[in-house]
Amino acid sequence: MTDVRIERDCLGEMEIPNDQYYGIQTHRMEKVSGTANLPVIFYPDMHYALAQIKKAAAIANGKIGAMPADVSKAIAQACDKMLTGKFNDQFPLDMWQGGGYTCVNMNVNEVIGNRANEILTGHKGTEKVHPNTHVNMGQSTNDTIPSATHLGMIGRVDELIKQLDLLAGSLRKKEEEFKDLVKVGRTCIQDALPLTLGQEFSGYASVVERMARKVRHLRPGCFEIVMGGSAVGTGFSAAPGYKDALYVELSKQYGEEVKPFDGFQNPDFIVEVSGVIKEVAMTLSKICKDFRLMGSGPRSGFMEVNVPALSPGSSIMPGKINPTVPEMVIQISHQVVGNDVAISMAYDEGELDLNVWDATFYKCLFENFQLINSELEILRVFCVDGMTANKERCAQEANSSIALSTVVATALGYPMGVKVAHYCEKTGKNVREAVVEMGLMTAEEAHKLVDPMLMTNPHAAGPVVDAFKKEKKLI
Repeated sequence: MTDVRIERDCLGEMEIPNDQYYGIQTHRMEKVSGTANLPVIFYPDMHYALAQIKKAAAIANGKIGAMPADVSKAIAQACDKMLTGKFNDQFPLDMWQGGGYTCVNMNVNEVIGNRANEILTGHKGTEKVHPNTHVNMGQSTNDTIPSATHLGMIGRVDELIKQLDLLAGSLRKKEEEFKDLVKVGRTCIQDALPLTLGQEFSGYASVVERMARKVRHLRPGCFEIVMGGSAVGTGFSAAPGYKDALYVELSKQYGEEVKPFDGFQNPDFIVEVSGVIKEVAMTLSKICKDFRLMGSGPRSGFMEVNVPALSPGSSIMPGKINPTVPEMVIQISHQVVGNDVAISMAYDEGELDLNVWDATFYKCLFENFQLINSELEILRVFCVDGMTANKERCAQEANSSIALSTVVATALGYPMGVKVAHYCEKTGKNVREAVVEMGLMTAEEAHKLVDPMLMTNPHAAGPVVDAFKKEKKLI
C-alpha cells in the first residue's frame, strides 16, 4: 500500500504520497500543468530567490517575535537545503500558469513547510509548520514572485556583463591583429572608401563595450523589490517591524543592499531589462551578419576573413563550410525579439493594482538571458578568437576600388574625380593607373597619393594632399 498523508486546503482534502515534499495545492495545479512540458525550475533562478526570501522572512518574523523560534530556525534550514538544489525535483509545475504564479509560490511554501515540519517532528505535514501560516507569513504571491524575479536576475546580469566584457576583449585583440590590413569599405553593399580591418573590428568592440555599460546600468534595479507590500502594496498581514527586519536579512544574504520600491502596478523594470537584452541580441546579430558576408566564399564571395570551420556545411556539396556560429547568433536574435514583444504585451495588459502576467515575464526574460549568455561564450571562443584575415584579398580589393577616386576629387576637385571614376569603369584600370594615363599625376605622385592605407588616416593624408596642391599651385 502506498504511504500517504492527508492534506487539506480551502477546496477540500487529498491523499498525498508521503515521499513528496510538495502538497495539496501543487497536486491540484499539476492536473492543469504541462502545456509547454517545460517546468518553471528549468530556469531555477526564481525558486532559489524564493528560498532566500522565505528564509529572510522566517528569520525576520522570528526576530520580532511573530514566529516561534524553533519554527523560524527550521524554515531557514529547509531553505538552505533547497538552495543546494536537493529539492529541484519537487517543483513539477509548468512554465505557463495563471494566477500570477500563485501555484509556484505555494509549491515552494509546501516543500519548505514539509521539510521544516520534518525537521521538528520527524515527519511531513502541517503539525508544527504550515505553508501558509508560517512559510508565507507576512507575504503574498503578489510581492514574492515579482521580488524573486528581480533578485533572480542578479546572477544572470552579472554573467551577461562578464561575457560581454570577454567578447569586447577578444574583439580588441582582433583590432590590434588586423590594424595594418587595409580593405575596401562598403556602404549600401557598394564599394566605399578604404579602411583597415582593425578599424572595422574597433567598431564591433566599441558597441559591445557600450552594451556592457547599459547592462551594468540595470544591475542596481535587480536589488529593488516589493517585499513587505503583501497583496496590494499596503503591507497588510505583516507584523510590526517585519519589513525592516526582512530587508536587513535579505541584504545580509545577498551581500549588497536590497531596497524596497513601489512596483506592484507597473513592472516597468522588466520591460527595461528586456529592451536592453534585445538590443544586445540585435547588436550581436548585426556583427554576425557582417562576419557572414566578410567570410563568404571561398572563391566567389567577399573572402576577407576566415570564419573557423566547425563542421561540413552540406550533405551533397563536398568542401562547403557554413558560418554556423554566426547563423546561430542571428537565429537567437529572432527569438529574443519575439520574447521582447511578448513581454511588452504582458506589461501593457496589466490592470489596476497588480500585473499578473508573471509567467510571460519570467519565461521570456530568462529564456533570453539563457540564450544570450550562452551564445556570447560560443561566439567568442568558436568564432572571434579563431578568426583570421585574408590579407592579399583585402589589399587587392582596396587597391582596385574605384572609390579611391575620392582622393582625386579632394586634390583636383570633384568633377575631375568623376572623370577618373568613369575612365576606370570604361578601361578596367585602377585609380592609380588611371591618373597616370590621364596625365593628372606622375607615377611617383600617384604611388604616394592614391594609397588606400593613407586614406584610412585623415591626419596623415591631409598634409600629403596639401603638399600636392601646393606643388601643382592649386592653393
